[in-house]
Amino acid sequence: MSAPKLPGTSPGAPTTDHILYDLTGIEHQYDTLLSELPGTDIRFALKACPVDEVLRCLAERGAGFDTASPAEIRQALRAGAPPHRIHYGNTIKSDHDIAEAHRLGVRTFATDSLEDVTAIAGHAPGARVFCRLATSGEGALWGLNRKFGCGPDDAVRIMTAARAAGLVPAGLSVHVGSQQLTGEAWQQALDTLAQTLTALARRGIVPDHVNLGGGLPALGYRDRRGTPLDPPLDKMFAVLREGMERLTGLAAAPLRFVLEPGRHLVADHGAVRAHVVRLTERTGPDGGPARWLYLSVGKFNGLYEMDQVTHPMVFPGREAEEHVPAVVAGPTCDSDDAYGGGRHPVSVPRTLAPGDPVWILSAGAYAPSYTTQGFNGIPPLPCVCVRGPEGLPLT
Repeated sequence: MSAPKLPGTSPGAPTTDHILYDLTGIEHQYDTLLSELPGTDIRFALKACPVDEVLRCLAERGAGFDTASPAEIRQALRAGAPPHRIHYGNTIKSDHDIAEAHRLGVRTFATDSLEDVTAIAGHAPGARVFCRLATSGEGALWGLNRKFGCGPDDAVRIMTAARAAGLVPAGLSVHVGSQQLTGEAWQQALDTLAQTLTALARRGIVPDHVNLGGGLPALGYRDRRGTPLDPPLDKMFAVLREGMERLTGLAAAPLRFVLEPGRHLVADHGAVRAHVVRLTERTGPDGGPARWLYLSVGKFNGLYEMDQVTHPMVFPGREAEEHVPAVVAGPTCDSDDAYGGGRHPVSVPRTLAPGDPVWILSAGAYAPSYTTQGFNGIPPLPCVCVRGPEGLPLT
């Protein structure tokens, strides 16, 4: 799979700040994922893009949803997903939320502790549970390796307790970390799954599915210095296909596979339309000049992840102009509101002026969900969804 091509321009695009989604591109990404991993059940990680139009287009494609709260479950139901295609994937949930999810029709719950199993049995009797196994998180920009998951021995105890409590010990899951950049992480996770499936079989517990979680990367991000990350997606898919075949051979009964992609489906098909607040030059701490490009959108109103990744930027009509290095930052009075922590300049047109438009690419994941409700009085960005064969209309 190749990286997404740079979108074209269109005079019909809105001219105020917003997040723009290409629904056609998202659908194509979904279809491509299924072609690489045929037969898997897709449960889109709703937290990555809680935008109704995006969720509806995925539901119409056949996707279900990985949800983390009753509010997300209700949004998934409104998008058209039936309850059996929605699971409660958060291992941290209150008694009230378990009961509410069960009332809404959800019957499959993630777990990673004996205490959680007891709560599920009490408030969602007879439910299906899948146990989340811990991974190292190595190779990912966000490892997710401490708050969630348990070891294989604990997983056996948890699944045994679930069966004794009248629950269905239905599956195992892993998550190799968000924006995983190596194939080795998937291999290690698959080894852990194989070990645990074998141990469960000795207890007479035969899960009917394995949830391979999220972690599949976006392709358009750059690192803090602006260098493309180039994740080895083909290798990851090859490791997953080989691992799925191996687990199927180990299983004592037919085994279904579930994926929870989030950013992989939406990041590269969403862009933020911002504008220049000011391009400044002042003396840096070393006594030399330092340029700062302040934009109308930053960490707290759409680009929360910019301390880990640099998003490519397009300055319409300025591509051929002379460029200069500048640190890119958002509009707030918080010093963390800057690309790469404010330490790594990127190349921008020298003649930028206040009000000039700028498109921030590969920004479709988490931009609507991480944004604050008004830090420094700056409101959340509105979302605009479009369809078309030529990508996002940037102008």
